[in-house]
Amino acid sequence: MASMTERIEAARVEVDNLKAEIDAIRGKKQDKTMAEVSGAKSLKTIRKPPSHTKLRRTLKGHFGKVYAMHWAGDSQTLVSASQDGKLIIWNGYTTNKLQAIPLRSSWVMTCAFEQTNGQLVACGGLDNLCSIYHLNPQGPQSAPRATRELSAHDGYLSCCRFVDEGHIATSSGDSTCILWDVHTGEAIKTFAEHTGDVMSLAISPTNQDIFVSGSVDATAKIWDIRTGRSVQTHVGHESDINSVSFFPEGNAFGTGSDDSTCRMFDLRCYSEVNKFGHDKILCGITSVAFSKSGRLLFAGYDDFNAYAWDTLGSGNMHCFQLPQAHDNRVSCLGVNDKGDALCTGSWDALLKIWA
Repeated sequence: MASMTERIEAARVEVDNLKAEIDAIRGKKQDKTMAEVSGAKSLKTIRKPPSHTKLRRTLKGHFGKVYAMHWAGDSQTLVSASQDGKLIIWNGYTTNKLQAIPLRSSWVMTCAFEQTNGQLVACGGLDNLCSIYHLNPQGPQSAPRATRELSAHDGYLSCCRFVDEGHIATSSGDSTCILWDVHTGEAIKTFAEHTGDVMSLAISPTNQDIFVSGSVDATAKIWDIRTGRSVQTHVGHESDINSVSFFPEGNAFGTGSDDSTCRMFDLRCYSEVNKFGHDKILCGITSVAFSKSGRLLFAGYDDFNAYAWDTLGSGNMHCFQLPQAHDNRVSCLGVNDKGDALCTGSWDALLKIWA
């Protein structure tokens, strides 16, 4: 009978062989680049924004660094979170502040708007909690108190996103993601396969049982909420992944990393299909978001800039840069549901809407 050491060694060899087979299959599928495929279709190259696109609104009201923003499902309302200890609900069209919510902890890192009815917002940060607020329909007369504080993470809350009105997913510096019941405050499921801080997550736009997470361990994982396990692990980045965003049709996702690149991964071929970077861009990416069609990937950078990349291009040169985007780090950005506006937030305490 083989000894335990021999059996372990045999298992290692089998694992190495299986990995080699997987790499070989992936290599066969990666027979062309995205630029070669799109070039055969004679698609028009994008080298500048649409002629009417410009800065339309500047939202002034925060007195500290803006760390996060998120559009509501109506494509006009948005929420922002700042180091000044406030959540502000804005009308992005009129620039009016609909509500200002004082937070117990000013060290907020994320915020989220519930997409179906728009009556709930959530936030979290270094307090390790996800705080849920029910918005006051009467407006700013009285500041709402947290209707629920979700407590189970052992590290800071890096990102939160509503799955639906009754459930929310959170990611944390404790290397886990948790799915919560908003009504009871109970943790339904914990997703714990990352080996470093989880910095971002995004819910699939076509299947609410699927979400993607990006981590300091330089991997992005696709999770199935029903099983509580990851079904895909995507590698390629050389440093922390700070942001993830699903492609509009749900079959791919984009990532932004401290390695100065954005990447696009496809779930169907289980592989990276494009890489966006330039030799002169040396800083990290804080946030990414796709346009409504998916043709453009917007990214916010530590060097105060925001760039747009052509997802069907070669990836070695951006399409265009937002002119004089901000005077400090671009910490967050997002495209609204209609796809007709992009909002950027920055450490310069401003939010700007481009359309």
